[in-house]
Amino acid sequence: MKKIAIVLNLMLLLVFSCSEQMEGEIKKVSPEEMQTLLQLDNVQLVDVRTAEELKSGYIALAQNIDFMSPTFDKDIQTLDKEKPVMLYCQKGGRSAKCAEKMIDLGFKKIYDLQGGFSKWEHDGLPYRKK
Repeated sequence: MKKIAIVLNLMLLLVFSCSEQMEGEIKKVSPEEMQTLLQLDNVQLVDVRTAEELKSGYIALAQNIDFMSPTFDKDIQTLDKEKPVMLYCQKGGRSAKCAEKMIDLGFKKIYDLQGGFSKWEHDGLPYRKK
């Protein structure tokens, strides 16, 4: 029953996602929506927080590309521009700025976690500690 609910949620999310999001747009998503999107195979999850912030926890499978790093612009271009990118920071400010930069660089689909890792943690969703 749980698997059926997950599949239905994924299908609904994909239908609405495809109808609402055009190439080159940023879509703000709730923690629950992001959790559903993470079940897709071709997504790239990026944590743009600092190494110090990562110590408090991180979402599994996220790669860290520190927005404050002097190499950020070069590092972000290692991602595949054709695959969806999901971004998060601590509260949502840096990931929003990162998303804007990525649009300028030609990324197609960008999802930005509303409320960042703080909201993810507050909602009781799973994460890992370093």
